[in-house]
Amino acid sequence: MLVDNPIVNSPFEEPRYYWIYESGNPVRAEGRRPSGYTLRPQSRGAQLSLLEEEFRPIDLVNLLRQRVRSWKEDGYPGVTQTTRKLLAHWNKPERKRRLFFCQLEAIETFIWLLEASHAAHQGIEIPKDKTLLRYACKMATGSGKTVVMAMLIAWQVLNKLAYPSDGRFSDTVLIVCPNLTVRERLQVLLPMNPGNYYGKFDIVPQGMTEWLLQARFEITNWHLFLPKDDRRTHSVVQRGSESDTAFCRRIFRELGSRKNILVINDEAHHAYRPMAGSPGEELSPPSSADTLPSEEELEEATVWIDGLDKIQSVRGISLCADFSATPFYIRGSGHEEGSPFPWVVSDFGLVDAIECGIVKIPRIPVDDNTGALLPRYFRLWEWINEHLSAAERQRSRRGPKPESVLREAEGAMAMLASEWKRTYEAFQEANSKTPPVMIIVCDNTELSKIVHEHVSSGAVISELKNDESNEVSIRIDSKLLREAESSSDEGSELTTAERLRKTVNTVGKTEWEFEGEPPGMHVRSVVSVGMLNEGWDAQNVTQILGLRAFTSQLLCEQVVGRGLRRMNYDDFSDPEYVDVYGIPFEVFPVKRRPVSVQEKEHVSTLVQALKERKHLEILFPRVEGYIYDVRQRLKLNIGSLPYLKLDPFSEPTEVVTKPAMGFDFQRLGRFDFTQEITQNRNPFHEEKRLQATVYEIAAELTDHLSTKRKDWEMRHELFPQVLNFVWRYLRERVVTTTSAPMEEVALLKYKNHIVERLAEAIEPDTGEGEPPILPIVEKFHPLGSTSEVLFRTSRPTITTTKSHVSHVVLDSTWERDVALQLERVPQVVSFVRNDHMDFVIPYEWDGVPHVYVPDFIVYCAKSDGSKLSIVLEVKGFESEKDRQKETAAKKWVRAVNYDGRYGKWAFVVNRNPGKLWETITDTIEESMRLI
Repeated sequence: MLVDNPIVNSPFEEPRYYWIYESGNPVRAEGRRPSGYTLRPQSRGAQLSLLEEEFRPIDLVNLLRQRVRSWKEDGYPGVTQTTRKLLAHWNKPERKRRLFFCQLEAIETFIWLLEASHAAHQGIEIPKDKTLLRYACKMATGSGKTVVMAMLIAWQVLNKLAYPSDGRFSDTVLIVCPNLTVRERLQVLLPMNPGNYYGKFDIVPQGMTEWLLQARFEITNWHLFLPKDDRRTHSVVQRGSESDTAFCRRIFRELGSRKNILVINDEAHHAYRPMAGSPGEELSPPSSADTLPSEEELEEATVWIDGLDKIQSVRGISLCADFSATPFYIRGSGHEEGSPFPWVVSDFGLVDAIECGIVKIPRIPVDDNTGALLPRYFRLWEWINEHLSAAERQRSRRGPKPESVLREAEGAMAMLASEWKRTYEAFQEANSKTPPVMIIVCDNTELSKIVHEHVSSGAVISELKNDESNEVSIRIDSKLLREAESSSDEGSELTTAERLRKTVNTVGKTEWEFEGEPPGMHVRSVVSVGMLNEGWDAQNVTQILGLRAFTSQLLCEQVVGRGLRRMNYDDFSDPEYVDVYGIPFEVFPVKRRPVSVQEKEHVSTLVQALKERKHLEILFPRVEGYIYDVRQRLKLNIGSLPYLKLDPFSEPTEVVTKPAMGFDFQRLGRFDFTQEITQNRNPFHEEKRLQATVYEIAAELTDHLSTKRKDWEMRHELFPQVLNFVWRYLRERVVTTTSAPMEEVALLKYKNHIVERLAEAIEPDTGEGEPPILPIVEKFHPLGSTSEVLFRTSRPTITTTKSHVSHVVLDSTWERDVALQLERVPQVVSFVRNDHMDFVIPYEWDGVPHVYVPDFIVYCAKSDGSKLSIVLEVKGFESEKDRQKETAAKKWVRAVNYDGRYGKWAFVVNRNPGKLWETITDTIEESMRLI
């Protein structure tokens, strides 16, 4: 079935159609899409799935829609004369700036709740947030909720001035938001502001704007709600904990002593009441995308809602209005993840906004030339992790190796950047003052650093390369940005954090309040962790790449929402698109099963590195492989090398994208829009000439082979030989196809394969003897440390005294015996059990790469004052595989000791814990003899 356009409604009228699926086929249904969310039942620990959904209606919103519609058709019975004037003004068909239907519906719902008759409210019950009555308005990103706030303020203030004794209204307005950026955006709600929305969007009838000046306004971010307590200060006079009255006096700098406050919470999904005992259920890896809320997020929610409670008790709140695109509970709040706030009264979601043409349409991968059932760039993070080796995947407290993720993600990045370049050229032809922007959302800070370095160096597309005079690719330092966003007042000095905030917030802007060009005007790519801050309203986002896990549609919607603001608001029937890779966007939020009481109440021990024992810290190199330490002459046995095949199955070379609205991945049905786009990496290939790529590979190999000798003479001897080896390998061992040209070797995954294979096969032409080897150490995490140990366990443990780590976990009886012996041996300075430390030794077994995890690391003092680190393995029965591990460990020790940067090491296998003292002593003496 062909559909000319996913936009089926006018933004200025109540929606008349919506898309649904019947037996896996898309059908345009008549009427209004019911308000609701999706529930995806699952057992704890099961494989996360975004496919199995069950729609749950929000009954309160659906009922209110009916009541408000009937009330409107009856001519708004019961409203004041002031309200009637405003409603007539907002609904005039000849308005120069027509209001969206969703904006009118939102404000009409608020008015109905306060001004409709009691009889009209029969059967309507809105749950309170404890003692606080809140009304939440859910509006999609880009659908104009700030305009609705202006309408709400005008309705309240003008009615209060007309009817001073009516407690339903207020002329005292407090607006609370999550950060400084949003606070700056909301200055348009001040009627004294020259660019205020009341005039810009014709919110009040002519001559009434001046009346709004009689109201009092306070706009603040939640940080001002932090309670004051001077009991720990050195002040002579200590007042102690701040009272609720003092709290209100402090925060109401502009409101004075006024009462009966109108409170507006912007981005109100941050203002929730965590259930008791919800945080700290378990320790999650800090890099994981599906973690519990951070301490700051929990503090924000608690401080924000506590502040509202204090205002309610001291000054009184006439109306508390929440605005958010995603008013849903998050994981760790104690509520069901993805469930909506129960006081949501109005809902105009992202699907509605797409069908009305108010926002851009996410264009997602729906097919590629790999032949796979699901396109690989749709669930990119899952595909990346499936292709990582065991040593490269998620490790205890860290995410996958960032360089490995980059290697697997570069194909998607290059294809999306190629599409960005086509868009960039179209922008230039249209003489646009701002370029298109590509956002890359990463799993953690380490990954964002390496991705930004790769993009900003021009390794993907030259137009994204930074130089000294122009920084077009920026990385958002989350810590710095939080520092700038949490400020209550701007200082005169422009700090690094504030400079970053101003750059981020002016992306896509051609004008700002200061002289000169906005600092973010020429930004072309943004690399971040998370989803960028609320208030980021760049309209020129055209591509988004997700390099992290997306375990809920709520998170998908929040990230994709940063790129949905339209550039053209003149013709809403003309769709705009944003290309989205790596975000399995299926529109609705997800609801998950809460943790059971039995799961919460298990007994566990916190195993951690102790700060007071920092002097017992043990460091170790993270070795990934080995290379020969060559001299001048090289040899290569080309026949021993495997073939490398370049084909779409290894990495897609073409991706078909379509609007996200048109797919039912649950049934694998595809909704054929005429806007089907086939995307490829041709611009990437044009920049990455084969000869340049071969030189890069040869240079990298030469660096590997000359690790210990950086002098130019040696490189001058090696490089020509290595260059010939690379060309020979491409000619004799690389197989290409029509759809995957030789230029594909520019991708990191292919380049790395070539480097790895040639590094193993190129040997020094010594003529005799075993050539010395060097370790290949992780580039971004060269050293591991006991300081990284932090986990909980329900297994039995014993405490330590000679270890940086608090406990030794006991899997069997021998761990206790070994630990007790190590505590007694006088030469042992420090030891640690290799548990959650990521200390592994690479080896091969049956032709398959494996990692060997030794039992202990023991740090010993020798009689001459030097130190010896012992890799200790405790064994009883020994298999052939164990012997292979022992060989690998000895190779590891030989390479590390030859390198010389990581101290002296030894490998010991102990088969009798009772003789451990003797074994360690013998090892130390043997080490002394070898010196």
